[in-house]
This record gives sequence, C-alpha cells and structure tokens, in this order.
Amino acid sequence: MITASASATAILVHLAGSVALLIWAVRLVRTGAMRAFGSSLRQTLQSFTGNRFSAFGSGVGVTLVLQSSTATTLLISSFAGRNLIGAGMALSVLLGANLGTALAAFVISLDLGWLWGLCTAVGVALYLAHDAMDRARNIGRIIVGIGLILLSLIELGSTASVLAQSPTFRTLLGALGQEPVLILLVAVAATWLTHSSIAIILLIATFAGAGVFPPATALVLVIGANLGNALIPVLAQLGAPAAQRRPAIGNLLTRLLLTALLVPLVAPISGWMLALPLDDARLALEFHLLLNLVGALAFLPFVEPIARLAKRILPAGDIAEVAARPRHLDPAVLDSPSEALACAMREALSLGERVQSMLQDTLTLIATNELKLSRSIAAADDSVDAIHESIKLYLVRLSRNELGEEDSRRLYELIAVITNLEHIGDIIDNNLRDLAEKKIRKGYTFSAEGLAEIRDFHGRVYAGLVLALNVFASRDLALARQLFAEKAVIRDADRRATESHFLRLRSGRPESIETSAIHLDIIRDLKRIHGHAAAIAYPILESADALRESRLKDGKDSRAAPAQDLLVTTGGSRG
Repeated sequence: MITASASATAILVHLAGSVALLIWAVRLVRTGAMRAFGSSLRQTLQSFTGNRFSAFGSGVGVTLVLQSSTATTLLISSFAGRNLIGAGMALSVLLGANLGTALAAFVISLDLGWLWGLCTAVGVALYLAHDAMDRARNIGRIIVGIGLILLSLIELGSTASVLAQSPTFRTLLGALGQEPVLILLVAVAATWLTHSSIAIILLIATFAGAGVFPPATALVLVIGANLGNALIPVLAQLGAPAAQRRPAIGNLLTRLLLTALLVPLVAPISGWMLALPLDDARLALEFHLLLNLVGALAFLPFVEPIARLAKRILPAGDIAEVAARPRHLDPAVLDSPSEALACAMREALSLGERVQSMLQDTLTLIATNELKLSRSIAAADDSVDAIHESIKLYLVRLSRNELGEEDSRRLYELIAVITNLEHIGDIIDNNLRDLAEKKIRKGYTFSAEGLAEIRDFHGRVYAGLVLALNVFASRDLALARQLFAEKAVIRDADRRATESHFLRLRSGRPESIETSAIHLDIIRDLKRIHGHAAAIAYPILESADALRESRLKDGKDSRAAPAQDLLVTTGGSRG
C-alpha cells in the first residue's frame, strides 16, 4: 500500500508494477479461457450466427468468457476468411464483442477486492493439482487471473489516491486536458501496446475515480481505448486474405464514426452523466458501457451496408496473391498450443504439396522444353518462401507460450520440416530450373538413355518426397525407417546413373557429350533434394532413439550396409 509520504520514485515504481500486474492478470484469464474452453467457444460462435441478433448475443457471451474482444475478433475473422460466416453476421458478432468487453470491465470493477485472496488461493490449488493438459488446470489459471486483477485494482486505487494529491501531476493532466486529440492518441497507443482494452479501461476508471483527472478527460480516454481496441486486430491481420480482414475493418469504421461524433461532445456528456443518480466514481465505466451499447443499437441494423463498404475498401486480391498466402494459420488459437500446432501442421502439409507440384513440373520442363513452366515454377517458389516465412513466424509467436515437453518437441519437428521443404524449393528454383533453361537456350537434347535415367532417378526422389510427407503426417516409425533406408537406394542409383553416363561418353555419343555437365548436375541436385526429404524423418527417429550418434564406424563396422549406418535395426540403444 502506497502512502502520501512515499517518494516520487516509489510511487512511480508502484504504479508501474500495478499496471504490469493488471495487464498480466488479464492475459492469464484470456489464455486460461482459451485453453479450457476454446473449442466450445468456437462452436458457439459458429452455431449462433443464423441472424444478427443471435450473432450479437454470441459475441457478448464469448467475450465475457474470454475477457478479450480482440480474441473474439480474431476467431470470427478466421471464420470469415474461410467463408464459414457472412461478413454482415461477423460484424454483428464484433458489435456484441464490444459490449461484452464493456460488461466484463464493469463487473470486474465492482467492489470485490476482498475476493482476491480467495481467488488466488483456490486458483493456485487447482493449477498445481492437475496436469498441463487438464481443463481444471486452466480453470485454475482463470481464477488466479481474476484474483490478481482484483489485487492490481486495489494497488492502483491506492497509488491513484496519492497521485491525486500531487499538485504537479494534477497541473500536468490539466494541461493535457486542453488537448483532447493528444489524449485520444495516448489512449489508442496504450491500448495497442498492451493489447488489452479491459486493462486500460480499468486503469482509466481507477484514476478517474480517485480524481486524478477530470471527467471529460476520462471520457476522451475511454473513447481512445475503444478505438485502439478496434485497431489491434486490423494491424494483427495485415498479411491475411481480404475476406478475413473485412470484419475487423468494418468494426474499426464504426469506432471511427463514434469517435468523430462523441469527442467534440465529451464536456456536455460528462455534465449530463454527473447529473444522473449514478456513482460519480464509476463514471468512466458507465460511459464505456453506454458507449458500446449505443454503438450496438446504432450499427446493428446496418451491418450489411457496412460489410459492403468494407468489401469496397478491401477487394479480393488477384489469384497469384491469394495463392501465396497461408490458409490454415489461425492466430485466434495461439493461446491453445495443441490447436495452433495442428494449424501449423496443416499448413506445412500444404507447403509440402506445393513443393511436390514444383518437383513434378521440373521433370516436365526438363523433358519437354516448355518455358512457360519455368515462370510457373519460379512463381511457385516465391509462394513457398512466403508461406515458409509465415509458418516460421507463427511458430515463433506460439513458442512464447508455456509449452509442454510434447508440444515443444512437435514445434521443433515442424520447424525442421518446413526448413527442409523450403530448401527443396530453392534447389528446384535456383538449380534445376536454371539447368533446364540452359539446356533449352543452347538447344541441347538428352540421349534417350540419359533422359530415361533422369526420369527414373526423378521418380525415386519424387516417391521419397511423398513418403517424407506421409512420415510427417503419420509419425509412423516404420515409414521413417523406410524413408531413411531409401538414402542407400538413392546412392546406388546415383552411382549407376553416373557410370552409365560415362560409358556413353566413352562411346562418343554426341548428345551425351554436349549435355554431360547438365546431366550430372541434375542427378546431383535431385540427390540433394532426397537428402532434405529424408531429413524429415530425423526428429521421429531421434524421439524413438533409433539414430546412432555418429555415422563413422571403425574396422569391420565400416563395411556394414549403408542403410544401417545410422539406424539401429534392433531397436536398442544408440551405438
């Protein structure tokens, strides 16, 4: 508890700690709710969107549970991006989410400070008594978060009371009160930085209730926090498809209109509200609730026209642009690691299919001299690079959460898979495609035997890539062993192809002589591709303790079959 005699430094440190505790506590509630009830909440959103009123109600309910309208916005935006909900219905849900977050802030701010100790004790007991995957553990996280929110509000209240007695602080805020646009931007920035409008609204309400700043300033700050809250999901989805971003854009348009209408009127509105028989200390919270209720009543009848306006602002991109975007990376489930990993896995398999198609087109380009395929392969590699980067950044964001051992291992496997797939795409684009173009430009032709060898070798490598994707999807140890054993087969095929090629050179075949370098480089690059495909099996083999620590052997072991130089075929310990 801070007293009036405390130093300025102590007051500021106490204020910073209280604000940080409030932000962290709100996050605890949101992540706990998402992990405990995420699937049920998504089903609720999908089930109750038949008309704008039920959609509005589902937005209110889900946001009350999640304590975050941003989380609800990201959920419903992902549905819109997959055409699971119309744009108008999605906007109805977001209007409900705005009201839901206002209700949540209003309820939390009630005089319930005495409950913080009970909530924290019960929540910690639940959290420690259950495993990481149990719903009860995440319910404990929610209860702890509520307890810490109540504690942070107590601490903020004591700090605000001291600040209210500081002439310097009151003079500073009085000067700021003459600049409503600046105050508005401060609230927008604070909400965006914390990614929690509830935390900022509670902070504003606490300070306003203690008399730190006048009512009109508090109302401008509340309007700014609402605007910042609508801005967060817009900025978070900048790289997403247009259909996914439109609901958030529509919601931001409604917030901008309310801001433009209300900021010039905050002085008379605050005077009118102070004249009502309400608790003046809770003016900011009451205005926040009224603001979102009026917004819902004003815009709910016009969700379809607003949705059409958002579509005009964000028209659908061209086919190439859409093709380069990930389809399964749902940011709304990042607080639920198992679901986020499943999304990343689906996207990684989609990435594998793109690379698989590139590899198939490369053989056609080599065999038929169709230059238009070269441009298609180059464009496909650009898409592969973009999606690889999206998956990587998605996994980085996921890694910031608390992950169990199994989820951490799975995340490592995903990174290894997408890295190897991206390398395969680069080999196809930068090496094989260039070799094929060189052959076309120079007018070279492979001998019938040479082209047959390339087809055969390509077929083995292509089959290896298909097997690698199956290993990744199934995590089957027998398939992983089979994939690794294929490395020996590829080495033998490489040796035979090289020997056959040199026999043709010795016989003086003109086609073989002029295409010799290209032929050998194609075989070499295909072999490299198979190496990256086989590497997809490594994490699975490592987790089963089926890899030797070194490929080097001494004495008689060096004559062992190549396919067994890393694999422990008996299933025993590492060699």
